[in-house]
Amino acid sequence: MVRTEKRVRELVSEDPAMREVVETVLEHADDGEVGWADVKGEIESGQWGRLIQKEVLVEGETGFRIEDPEAARQGLEADGDGSSGSSADLDDVESTSWSRWDKMAGVGTLLFMVGYAYNPIRQAVGQTLDLALGPLLDVLPFYAVVLLLAMTTGLYSTALRGVLMDMDKMGAYQDRMKDIQERRKEAKERGDDAAMQKIQEEQMEAMGDQLGMFKEQFRPMAWIMFLTIPVFLWMYWAIGARGAVSHYDLGTVVFPIWGALEWTEPMLGPIRPWIFWYFLCSTASIQIIQKAMNIEMTPSSS
Repeated sequence: MVRTEKRVRELVSEDPAMREVVETVLEHADDGEVGWADVKGEIESGQWGRLIQKEVLVEGETGFRIEDPEAARQGLEADGDGSSGSSADLDDVESTSWSRWDKMAGVGTLLFMVGYAYNPIRQAVGQTLDLALGPLLDVLPFYAVVLLLAMTTGLYSTALRGVLMDMDKMGAYQDRMKDIQERRKEAKERGDDAAMQKIQEEQMEAMGDQLGMFKEQFRPMAWIMFLTIPVFLWMYWAIGARGAVSHYDLGTVVFPIWGALEWTEPMLGPIRPWIFWYFLCSTASIQIIQKAMNIEMTPSSS
């Protein structure tokens, strides 16, 4: 964990003697847990207490244990400027790549987006989806169909984000960036120019890794848009937005403040009632689904 590595590094930075203390505890904890009786002849009680206070040592079944032995060793391997010898978390971010299917979804998304301006694509997508969605308009009002579509898109968008986005990986990146900033601040305060130079180089390398983070974030978006844009094109086709031919008589809708509105007349600047209603339903559905499925949509920072 970045957390354990950072705490060990801070202990050694505050008191160089703690390096030997951590090494001693690691040596005695190779089999799992370690107790005060195992090390009291080699380290002081105050040093033992510092390990517990910093949560490098956490409570075990019969004694104490190092929360993450490997991270503790990495903290001991830190250079004099506090930079870590481990870059495993950032390596994970750098290794982020799109599969062939992800790239196909991205190309398909771009093709569907052209449909907003190119009528033949809009007609083809609208007529194709109408085979499945058209019958719904025979039994449900348009606002109910939009609500159903918003709930469906909210469900699969939440699921895709949960499956395709590695929150631990993104959290590790954020932790590393925060750690670099803190070490840079400390080096600046003590006037250590050599450490500042090394930390700035490390920061520049980490900034370059943002491409991997963007790829991680936009991977599920490619799939979400690939599945959602056709739904918009069908609604666009069905109601005859922007002066296009309407294929259904959908009547009016009543909103508080605005009153009765046609589905295609202005509501909030360029926003039309059908767009406003869809996003209202979609936003509410996503929040409910995330709570119900207990899916975390923010990076898990340590």
